[in-house]
Amino acid sequence: MTAHSSSPVAIVTGASSGIGRACALAMDAAGMRLVIVGRNRERLEALAPSLTTEPVIVAGDVAEPSIAGQAVERAIESFGQLDILLANAGLYLPDRGWEVAPERVTELVTTNVLGVMHGVHAALPTFIAQGAGDIVVTSSVSGHQVIPWEPIYSATKHAVQTFVHGTRQQLIGTGVRVGSVAPGIVLNELWGVNRDDSSIEEEVAAGRGMRSEDVADAVLFMLRQPRHVTIRDLVMVPTNQEI
Repeated sequence: MTAHSSSPVAIVTGASSGIGRACALAMDAAGMRLVIVGRNRERLEALAPSLTTEPVIVAGDVAEPSIAGQAVERAIESFGQLDILLANAGLYLPDRGWEVAPERVTELVTTNVLGVMHGVHAALPTFIAQGAGDIVVTSSVSGHQVIPWEPIYSATKHAVQTFVHGTRQQLIGTGVRVGSVAPGIVLNELWGVNRDDSSIEEEVAAGRGMRSEDVADAVLFMLRQPRHVTIRDLVMVPTNQEI
């Protein structure tokens, strides 16, 4: 999982809700030290007491390159190392593109695509220099096929998949692993479902949705592979999702 003998240090973007929050909790439980990144400082601060080790909080929009750089700098300053980047922050938009305000489209594309690219580019110099590191990007099943009710969102995730695959190939021989986790329906805030919504258990039991924690388990599975193994793409869908 890491080139260092001490507890791994991970940056988690989009950590204030959904998959990011679940991953932060799971990674903390696995003994990792965290830099948690999100646009809402109050939510990040609310998450912190649930973690066993005090996290570093970076509040800001990952679409801004300076935020990714700040997260990497804070990891090194606070913990002396960086081992993992979970580039998770993202927005969702079911759409007829011509009916959506251009500003929303711009926000979606910059967050979902540039947010990933900026984070990866900020972390790579450290990973390459130390000869090891793990990058996991939260993609979507929408990045593996066209979903007609979300063409703009699908386009961003196709871009993410291309970026992950191309970057992984460029990094062959460096010791840095790059892969994506691509979920189907996850019943969380991205889908407008609060984590205490009583409908989650019903939908999960019916095989029509997954929990954020299910994705967090998949991310840990990817990270726990021996160094000679890379999970390039992990696509996971609810058993009864018709895609």
